[in-house]
Amino acid sequence: MISKTQKMKLNDGHYIPVLGFGTYTTEEVMGPMDFVKIAIDVGFRHVDCSHFYQNEKEVGQAIRNKIEDGTVKREDIFCTSKLWSTSHRPELVRPSLENSLRKLNMNYIDLYLIHFPVSLKPGDDILPQDEHGNIILDTVDLCATWEAMEKCKDAGLAKSIGVSNFNCRQLEMILNKPGLKYKPVCNQVECHPYLNQSKMLEYCKMNDIILVAYGALGTQRYKYCVNEDTPFLLDDPVLCTMAKIYKQTPALIALRYQLQRGIVVLVKSFNEERIRENIQVFDFQLTSGHMKILDGLHRNLRYFPADMFSAHPNFPFFDEY
Repeated sequence: MISKTQKMKLNDGHYIPVLGFGTYTTEEVMGPMDFVKIAIDVGFRHVDCSHFYQNEKEVGQAIRNKIEDGTVKREDIFCTSKLWSTSHRPELVRPSLENSLRKLNMNYIDLYLIHFPVSLKPGDDILPQDEHGNIILDTVDLCATWEAMEKCKDAGLAKSIGVSNFNCRQLEMILNKPGLKYKPVCNQVECHPYLNQSKMLEYCKMNDIILVAYGALGTQRYKYCVNEDTPFLLDDPVLCTMAKIYKQTPALIALRYQLQRGIVVLVKSFNEERIRENIQVFDFQLTSGHMKILDGLHRNLRYFPADMFSAHPNFPFFDEY
């Protein structure tokens, strides 16, 4: 890998940059716009956002600024956004996408994902709750949601469509849907050396679906995601030893591991030095022996557990396997 804009071909013929910049922020780190601009300046061409993150306007403005100053053209940027769970009903899918496009100030999105395979009550609340604080679910056939996603692709509003946080059973439900027009091009899931998703990766490769990894460096220790006893991935002695061997950082070893497995990886940082550092993942390659050693770090550890969906009203990520 020698190019900062190396890409993988999706099953619909489009191409996705293998390294993406994640944009979710918490109350502790507000305003992703400056960091997105820095990421584009250093070479990132894949930007991941979401209606749920409530940052599409800022992300879109950052991209627009870099287009206006001549750094990039719109076609140079691969922008991902996501359909939130309150808009799974088929009649709400296109309006939700159109709303995201207005906020992003774009005519099309490069990749639009179903963010999470659980439907919530439609409305303005991101996480609708009853009087007891319980999340209010909705009953929606995700195959019908997918058909509405396909129509968005046909309308040119989304170049590619995919899913996020789906398990194999949920993916299979879409793939086996009668009259399927487009397969999901990807499944975005939590994936890192402590949760290497080997079975999901094998399933996706068999079905020509790209696996996209979020949480690739473990966690930034959001207070509602993990407890203090959760091991910090980047302190792992194997990663640290390997970093010394390659004269790289543990973060770059963790990112390089994913790229060599054929996974598109999202990396998030709100530190300019680290953003510049992360793009250096293309400057070296791990041996097959070291790849096997990193495979051995898997411990099925999730930094973003599904059961926290109901435990915290502002939990940012979900996955169910």
